[in-house]
Amino acid sequence: MQKPCQCGDTMTMKLRTVIYSGKVEIDNVPIFSCDSCSKSEVIPEVKSDLTGLISQLGSEPNKQTFLFNECNEWADLLVEAKVTKQLPSDATMQELMKGRINALLDMYLLAQSLDDKEWLEDVKKRLEQLSRRPLHT
Repeated sequence: MQKPCQCGDTMTMKLRTVIYSGKVEIDNVPIFSCDSCSKSEVIPEVKSDLTGLISQLGSEPNKQTFLFNECNEWADLLVEAKVTKQLPSDATMQELMKGRINALLDMYLLAQSLDDKEWLEDVKKRLEQLSRRPLHT
């Protein structure tokens, strides 16, 4: 998973820990990083969820650790892909995404049949995360 950097080199996707306010560690945040110029940026597909999590913490958070992949489907897919490969290919990500969408749709139908509105909203949110534009490769 790569994208061009402004310096002309290539940025590669890595899972990193983001430290917020010197107290909160947010592990498994997917970022693009350039080895040449040291520029780093959170991948666009997860940025709004990361900023949402940070805003929920407030300006004076307690010391704590989060696994970002537990609240973001893209990050979870990347963690899953990393288990088997250092840098997941486009084909690997597409296959993982297809399987995850099918599993989430099955959960949605089950939650709907149980009339579990909270679960329906959670599954809907996760499907919306995966419907964002595809990751760079």
